[in-house]
Amino acid sequence: MSDIFTLFSRLKTGIILWMSDIKDDFILNFIVQDRWKFIVSGLKNTLIITFFALILGVVLGIIVAIIRSSYDKTYGDMRKGLKKTLFAIINGICNVYLTVIRGTPVTVQLMIMYYIIFASSRNSLMVAIIAFGINSGAYVAEIVRSGIMSIDEGQFEAGRSLGFNYKSSMWYIIIPQAFKNVLPALANEFIVLLKETSVAGYVTIRDLTMGGNIIRAATYSAFMPLIAVAIIYLVMVMFFTWLVGLLERRLRKSER
Repeated sequence: MSDIFTLFSRLKTGIILWMSDIKDDFILNFIVQDRWKFIVSGLKNTLIITFFALILGVVLGIIVAIIRSSYDKTYGDMRKGLKKTLFAIINGICNVYLTVIRGTPVTVQLMIMYYIIFASSRNSLMVAIIAFGINSGAYVAEIVRSGIMSIDEGQFEAGRSLGFNYKSSMWYIIIPQAFKNVLPALANEFIVLLKETSVAGYVTIRDLTMGGNIIRAATYSAFMPLIAVAIIYLVMVMFFTWLVGLLERRLRKSER
């Protein structure tokens, strides 16, 4: 009986000491010198980059998707001439863009943007938005293109029967339906983009991950700041995943 009591006593003492160490580690990493501000400012930059990069990616992706899907649908029926040649060149540029962006790591793209293309720029946040936006645009383009190609050809015929040309049919009939179909996939792209921005620190941007690294370098304590960063990312991803699930359920209800 005394051995069990001794065991529980030691266990209690160990838990108290562990909790004390956690408390001291928390104070050292976040309270002393207001180091928690690195996390808050980093989170702010992460959300800014993600939001504006997503807008840029969606706009760029929709443009590329329309060009590529229109090429697949109409190129064979176009008459030979300058217009057809230009269309083929533009489609080729879009294909090169998709191949290069999807075939190279986003970290390398970010560093090329920062150290080569925009080497003279001091606005690293804007460079990151452009880099991540261009990267996201390639994936959004394929998502939207798949949505456009999934729309029945009869929708174009219905548009023509209403007096719409190809451009009007695409803009007023096809795109709204395709966008509705791929909206959950676009929301998931937002979640992926949010996590990809964790490499922004490679170009000295104080994002959420960099904020944790700054604290780690100052305190020589890796556990607390990195776990805090991981938990914040996890909470954000879980929240946006819940929103995506809610969106998908509402879309299913609207189709009934």
